[in-house]
Amino acid sequence: MYHFFVNPEQIQDSEIVILGTDVNHIRNVLRMKPGEKVSVSTDGAFREYQCEISKIEPDCIRLGVLSVEEENRELPCRITLFQGLPKSDKMELIIQKAVELGVYAVVPVETRRTVVKLDAKKEQNKLKRWNAIAQSAAKQSGRMVIPKVRESMKLADALAYAQSLDHIFIPYEHAQGMAKSREFLQAVKSGQSVGIFIGPEGGFEESEVQKACGMGAQPVSLGRRILRTETAGLAILSVLMFQLECNDAIGIN
Repeated sequence: MYHFFVNPEQIQDSEIVILGTDVNHIRNVLRMKPGEKVSVSTDGAFREYQCEISKIEPDCIRLGVLSVEEENRELPCRITLFQGLPKSDKMELIIQKAVELGVYAVVPVETRRTVVKLDAKKEQNKLKRWNAIAQSAAKQSGRMVIPKVRESMKLADALAYAQSLDHIFIPYEHAQGMAKSREFLQAVKSGQSVGIFIGPEGGFEESEVQKACGMGAQPVSLGRRILRTETAGLAILSVLMFQLECNDAIGIN
């Protein structure tokens, strides 16, 4: 079933009105018809409306509400991915998959080995595109929250920003090993916040890792193989998603 986000004012008693770009998507891309079912929620409200398309108008889609359910498909902790800016369109793939895996926010980070440089105009265009990708991925995966892609930061600023988080992890090929990494990751509990720092192509410089560790980051291993920048963040997100949702299912906080 297709999922859409609306603003609270678009919900009117037993009817929901879909506006904006979703109108064209429903009518001309999905080619949906009256009588077909969709689900709808508002960003961060943890309530899902099961609806039926009642009328397709030129500038809106009218839905009849069939039922309302309290729903939460979010991870029990908030994870921010601090992603070293990669080349070409890799950032788009990273954002899409990170949102599907449950990330709460993505922060592009400039490091010493970052090749991509964003001026103010280019960054705003990129952010608009990246946030649209995040919203699309949130719809596809049935999220209750639309994760935000924030403005890029220098590594020093990103580390300072992460100081308010409960845990900071930095995947590093010279970390102590899988046993220690498992210990660090298993310390994450429901209700906590996590920051994950991923380097760009070529990884972080040794001095950058040392600085991060000096500011509380815990180096973790992702195995014996060297992962690409577009793989590393998704690997650790997958591990955390599995661990947190297993703990949540059996009532471990």
